[in-house]
Parts: sequence; C-alpha cells; structure tokens
Amino acid sequence: MSDILIIVQNKIFCDSLSGIIRGMGHEVICTDTLKGGLQELSARNFDIVFLEVQMPDGNGLDVLSEILENPSPPEVIIITDFRTPEDAKVAIEKGAWCYLKKQFSTNEITLLIVNILLYRQKKAGSRDVPLLEEKHFEGIVGSSPPIKFCKYLVASVAKTEANVFIKGETGTGKELFARAIHYHSPRAENNFVIVDCTAIPGELVESMLFGYEKGAYTGAVKSRDGLIKQANGGTLFLDEVGELPLSIQKSFLRVIQEHRFRPVGYQQEIGSNFRLIVASNRDLEDMVRQGLFRDDLLFRLRSFTIEVPPLRKRSQDIKELALYYTAKLCKQFGIAEKVFDPGFFNVLDAYSWPGNVRELIHALESAIIAAQHEPALFPKHLPTYIRVWLERASVGMDVAADNQTPVAESSGAFLKLKDVRAIALDNAERQYVKDLMTFTAGDIKKACQLSGLSRTRLYVLLKKHNLSTRF
Repeated sequence: MSDILIIVQNKIFCDSLSGIIRGMGHEVICTDTLKGGLQELSARNFDIVFLEVQMPDGNGLDVLSEILENPSPPEVIIITDFRTPEDAKVAIEKGAWCYLKKQFSTNEITLLIVNILLYRQKKAGSRDVPLLEEKHFEGIVGSSPPIKFCKYLVASVAKTEANVFIKGETGTGKELFARAIHYHSPRAENNFVIVDCTAIPGELVESMLFGYEKGAYTGAVKSRDGLIKQANGGTLFLDEVGELPLSIQKSFLRVIQEHRFRPVGYQQEIGSNFRLIVASNRDLEDMVRQGLFRDDLLFRLRSFTIEVPPLRKRSQDIKELALYYTAKLCKQFGIAEKVFDPGFFNVLDAYSWPGNVRELIHALESAIIAAQHEPALFPKHLPTYIRVWLERASVGMDVAADNQTPVAESSGAFLKLKDVRAIALDNAERQYVKDLMTFTAGDIKKACQLSGLSRTRLYVLLKKHNLSTRF
C-alpha cells in the first residue's frame, strides 16, 4: 500500500482520480490549494503527488522544486487542462515524472502508478513488490507485455478488498483471471462461487442468487442457500454481468453496498461477507446509455478494472499457448505428446482467432483427435473451417494484389496503417463469420462450439455484418 497526494482544484476530478487510486489499494489524500498540499507534505511522506498547474492560490510549477526538496521526495505528476511546450519543459527540467492532460483513461493512470511504484521499490531495494505465484495463474499462458501487465494488476489488487471488473472479448480467459485474483487473496481458502449470468433463466435469478425458504414457491421442497450466501468468506464471481436482468440490478446494488439480503420467503435479512469480481464482454457504458444497465451499479462494479487483451493483440503468445494446451490435452486424452510440423504454427499465426484462446483450445483439441495415432500435428489436422478461411483469405489477398488496391485516395490523402489494418480485420471477420455459418448450415449451437464465441457475441457479429443464420 502506498500514500498518494492529489493537489487539484476540481473536486469532481479529484473524486474520480481518488476512486481509481483507492481501487488499487492505496491511501489517497486530496487538497484543493497549494498551501494545503504543502502542509500535507510537511506532515507525512508520500510516494506520488498529482499536482495541477493552475491552482486558486498560485501555479503548481512554482512549488515543484520545494516539493522535491523534501528529505524523502515523492514522484510528481503534473496535470493540466491545457498543455503548453513551455510548461512541459519547465516541469521536466524541475524533476517532474511526467506532464499530463486531465483526459486520461483509468487504464492509463493505473499503468502509470504501477510503473512509478515499481521504480521506487527497486530504487529503495524494497521487497514489497507483489509476488506472482505461477501456480495460481494456471491456464494464463504467455510472456507478452499485455499479459505480464495483467498478471501484475492481479497481484496488485488481490490483497485488497476492492471490487474488480474484468473486461474482455469472449474466450480471452476472464474467469482464469478472476480465479487468479481469488487464489492470490486472503480469501483463497474459502469458496470461489461462479454465477454465469447467461445461463440462469430470468425467473430463477432471484432464488438462485438469494436462496429461498421451504415452501416459498411451488417446487421449493426444502430451504436452500443462494449463491451469494455460499460465497460468504470467499469470492463471488459474476460472469457476463451485462446479462443480469434490470429487475435484479437494483436489489443486487444494495447487496453490494450492505452485504445483506433477504432470501425468497424469508422475513429477515441475512449477511454474506463476500468479495465481488465481475466480468463482461459487452460495453456496459453503452448499455447504460441504452437503459439496459444501471449507471449506479456500474459505478460500484468497476472500482478496479483489468482489461484482458484479445489473442490477436498478443499473437506472440500463440506458440506458447499451443505447446501448453497440446501437452495438457494429450495427457487428458491419455495419448503420447505430439511434435509439430513448422507449418502448423504458421497457420496458427496467420489465423485471426475471433474466438480467442478458447477457440484456439478447441482447434487444438480437434487437431489432436484427428491425429490421435500420428506422432506429429500438421495443418491438415486443424478444423476444416479454419483451413477454408485461410485459403479464402489467401485467394482474397491474391485478388487484391492483382487489382493493386490503392491505399492513397484520389484527393492525395494517404490512409494510415491502422486504418488499413482495421479494414482488413473487418473484412476478415465478416468472411470468417460467413464461412462459419455456411459450414454449420446456420446451426448456432454448433457454430458457438466450433468458434468459441458465445451466442451473444455471435449474434452481435451477425448483426454487425448483416449476415443471416439461414444458409
């Protein structure tokens, strides 16, 4: 735990930044004047100071040197509404860590704080760096920077009681990260209770979450504890929380705030001391705008956010993932481990993996079964729909090359590389979904099994690309 001071004049901004910092498990103090900030600094040591340039009683840059002259100086982050080259020069020359505009994201500020604290710990020779116990990261494979950062965030937040919101596409491994948080936490010896919000029928949500008393409704032949009560002392994990019905969201908000609830048919409330982790592949802010999710509930859920990257953004991990899961699946099936034809990894690298790690695991499982009595895995052992997609993509690239499709517009503007990539990815995604539905003859269940996509995600992609389920 570290001590952080915020010296800014805007209370709303201060409250927002404080929420992020407290969600990371750190102590934070706010003051809206330079005088108040200097008094706090004279009374105690801080690790980080957020210092605004324009303050009611002066310019923050004028006191920067004084702050850094403390016997145990903090790292100072200068923040402002409007950056100027002159102020940036002064800030850095006087010893500020960086000079930022106020419009930063939660993840940007989280990463900044993590990096600063790591720097200070290493400089001081501190051993208070979160330890990463690999046994608690089972299934989270990879050494790419995005995955390393996610692991560090897990280790940082696990020892706290903060609610954690895990964002990520279907199949990225959000549940694995939730488990890692639980098993790194002081609650590791108690229950880790999973609530799959997509799998609970709407009419049963209340009774399954809160429990019920015998005779509360037809079929309730005996009293039963709900999932919230089962998580007492442990962790409650709501997977795909965006699917939680609006009718339950209000009552669940109170459960989060009070940790008390009334089971169906009970006259009195009971308590449950649980730690909450939620995950979603949906844009909950967009759902709030559409009236499909409560904004006050979203505010309580995202005390600390971890965004799990899709496989296409951590492609350097694909080989490591393939080796890990192939060995695991061979052991599970009771067959000898496989060796790999080099072309096998070439195919894995070329494919876009819209179903992410889950789709990769399913593809490996299919390949191992196809090559059950053979010693090596070749591209031909991969599922047909993947090989078809790659061949069609290859033909498409040949056609594009023949047509010499320009990346410069007639106006003389040259498209940015990121725009070309986005167009290519969008086209590849559309072709993938179209081929998937053709291969499965429109069978949604089979398409989800093959691709690793959830029903919700598949329907979103079908709507996005204006594709039909009838093939």
